[in-house]
Amino acid sequence: MLCSCSSLCLTFFIVLFLQLTWIAAQTCSRSCGEKLDTCSCHATCEALETCCADFKLFCLDIEPHSGSLLGGTDFTILNARFEQNINLTCRFNFEILTKGYVDESGAGHCISPLLYESGWIPFEVSSDGKNYDRSGKWLSVHHSKLGPAHKIILGNATQWQYYGTPNVGGDLKMLWISPLIKAQRVNIELWGYTETGAVYSPEWTAEWKYLYTVGKDVANTGLFSFTPQIADERYSAWHLGSMRVSPSTQADGARDVNALWSGAHAVAWHLEEAFKRDSAAWALEKCINWDKEENAMPNFLTEITDCPCTLAQARADTGRFHTDYGCDIETGSFCVYHPGAVHCVRAIQGSPEYGAGQQCCYDRTGAQVLTGDSIGGSTPDRGHDWGVPPYKKPPRVPGFSHWKYDVISFYYCCLWSDNCNYYFKHRPSSDCRTYRPPRAAAVLGDPHFITFDGLEFTFNGKGEYTLVHAPAYELSVQGRTEPMAFENGTVAMATRLSSVAMREKDSDVIEVRLGERAGDLQVLMNHQLLSFGEQKWLDLKGVFVFSPKASNVTVMFPSGTGLEVRADVGVMTLSILLPDQLQNSTQGLLGTMNDNPSDDFTSSNGTIISSNSSVQEVFDYCAGWAITNESSLFTYDSSHLLNEYFYAPKHHSSFIPHFSVEEDPGDALVEAMHSLCSGEGNSFCRFDTLSMRSLQQGNGTLRSYQSHVATQRHLKPVKACGWLAPPKHGEKEGSVYLEGSSIRFWCNSGYRLYGSEERSCQADGHWSGRDTQCVADNTLAIVLGTLGAVMAVVVMVIEILLCTKKQKIEAIRDQNDKVTYQQHDL
Repeated sequence: MLCSCSSLCLTFFIVLFLQLTWIAAQTCSRSCGEKLDTCSCHATCEALETCCADFKLFCLDIEPHSGSLLGGTDFTILNARFEQNINLTCRFNFEILTKGYVDESGAGHCISPLLYESGWIPFEVSSDGKNYDRSGKWLSVHHSKLGPAHKIILGNATQWQYYGTPNVGGDLKMLWISPLIKAQRVNIELWGYTETGAVYSPEWTAEWKYLYTVGKDVANTGLFSFTPQIADERYSAWHLGSMRVSPSTQADGARDVNALWSGAHAVAWHLEEAFKRDSAAWALEKCINWDKEENAMPNFLTEITDCPCTLAQARADTGRFHTDYGCDIETGSFCVYHPGAVHCVRAIQGSPEYGAGQQCCYDRTGAQVLTGDSIGGSTPDRGHDWGVPPYKKPPRVPGFSHWKYDVISFYYCCLWSDNCNYYFKHRPSSDCRTYRPPRAAAVLGDPHFITFDGLEFTFNGKGEYTLVHAPAYELSVQGRTEPMAFENGTVAMATRLSSVAMREKDSDVIEVRLGERAGDLQVLMNHQLLSFGEQKWLDLKGVFVFSPKASNVTVMFPSGTGLEVRADVGVMTLSILLPDQLQNSTQGLLGTMNDNPSDDFTSSNGTIISSNSSVQEVFDYCAGWAITNESSLFTYDSSHLLNEYFYAPKHHSSFIPHFSVEEDPGDALVEAMHSLCSGEGNSFCRFDTLSMRSLQQGNGTLRSYQSHVATQRHLKPVKACGWLAPPKHGEKEGSVYLEGSSIRFWCNSGYRLYGSEERSCQADGHWSGRDTQCVADNTLAIVLGTLGAVMAVVVMVIEILLCTKKQKIEAIRDQNDKVTYQQHDL
């Protein structure tokens, strides 16, 4: 009998109703990123198969997931279908609304808005214009970092930016990928950029403004050309802007609609008649006005970081400097704004107060190019080209603040006129006298450790451990090791570094781990897998991540800490660079960075064991740096990771690796190993070759070790003496100002050199010799004549004094003779 009494039946149905209601409440609507009681809306739920039934409907995947910060990208919402004719609305950053639409297949679309920031932007979707219950993330990208397929390309960029200067004219051409604009006919518009309000005040704001339409209702063929006309007087004050292509069905200047943009450029082609008549004079006037504006603005030069002394240092210091895409030796790009340079880097972080940037350029010899010697010299920037968090306001707007304060002024003073002295007065090169290279540590092979102070050891335990912890900077780097396997699948008594997780202060947590395919790496942000299929550089919260290919990842933190992770032959190699200010601030398996390797084996409780300890003692010491679940930064998104690392001990004491390997003369592998493993790193190479029975493994370890040695060599401190100016009315030979270099001076015709003809940079950071001057021949004759006259007077005075003295002596002698005569008379 199902229910013996009405009260029991009522109770049963109430309980059943509550259970069904509770289960129904487990929805991902407005709950993305959360772990609910019976299911999950967290990023790890798909791998763990714990997702709520509506996870994909409310936690949105989109394609593409990135686009220009200028907006206009049409992206599709995947795995969800919408009814036709609904009011689909997309909201970005909880405030910016754009109108979406539903296509014929039922897929929803959003249009990205104009933003003044880069990085991951939260967005929400509403199907009624009121309830925003679906959410996702959109990657806003610095416009110059977009690939050419995602923006308008200006044909012959030099013609565009010099149009109207002597001998530059004709038609201007622009190209784009036509299917990216969902329309058969389009409008071609010019938009201008400016920043208004009192500088460095809350009223200082950035503005993109529609100026006028260049082409109306033209066919969307992906090609447009036109003959520029002088703009209406009300637009002639706009010297910086971008072209935009948008559907002709939209009103002129309509915001946040499907569109493509060109990069920012100097809009010389529309400037006033005065520019066409005498571009150099017009530009000089603008240059002088800029000079006056700069004189009234705060000096940012005192707070920017110094440049590395050499190209080798600049390319090795990956925690603080990164390639400037406009001057990259790897891609062979032409250094338009830095003639004579072959490679430039930019400081990754903006300066602390003003958000300023630093650019450092180098010639083919690897020496820094300075503005005192060349128009192509390194220049600091009032506006960091890549922007500075929290972005949005001047001078921190990615790309465009830099154009406003540092690039268009370069056109005024240097490119449209020959008055670079004004520009370099405010943008002088920073030399490297105060530059301090970072310190490097590494984990490689099976795994072998090289501390910041150079101590080398092997620890092949299984578990999760603290590699670096710097409490003063709230920096934490953790490493996970796992057993390796032979080619036949059996487990080896050796381990490898399989994952590295890291965070600085309140930054996003970044984890880099070995991928499913050999040689690939996976990158996770806050336990969510990231894709680098569209963008290689990601601006995240408190951290930047760069992955040019699947086997290489670089992570950069605001402190200047840089981590490079590489995958090779199934093994992960980690390099960590720490800036000089972290001296005496580090703990963990990579030691105490203090130039003293003898205390690198310092445990978490402060106990120090000898650097000459036995392998067993070192193993036990390293096991003490196991982390806890509470402190763990790792992601556990599979049953294997949960069982082996989350629910299991953080250090697996039951896993006992081989502490050493024996070389059997009868082993055929030994002879090949000796041939392979020679020079620096040979001991690690031999260990890994024999422990894994693989020459490939040993060779990979050897290459990683040699790469670390090369990094240390490139980062070796260099003493610099600072720039030397040529003497007035003279010249100099030499533009390298590092220890051991010499600068030679000579004077122009009609002048003679006074001081040192050659000066050398000494080991103490000072120049040898005396300051050099050039003195005119006639000036020298006058000086010598004057000196001769003075000497003649001096000689005459001396002669008079001597004569007077002689006369006094003779008078005294006469007086004495007289007294003597009188005495004789007595």
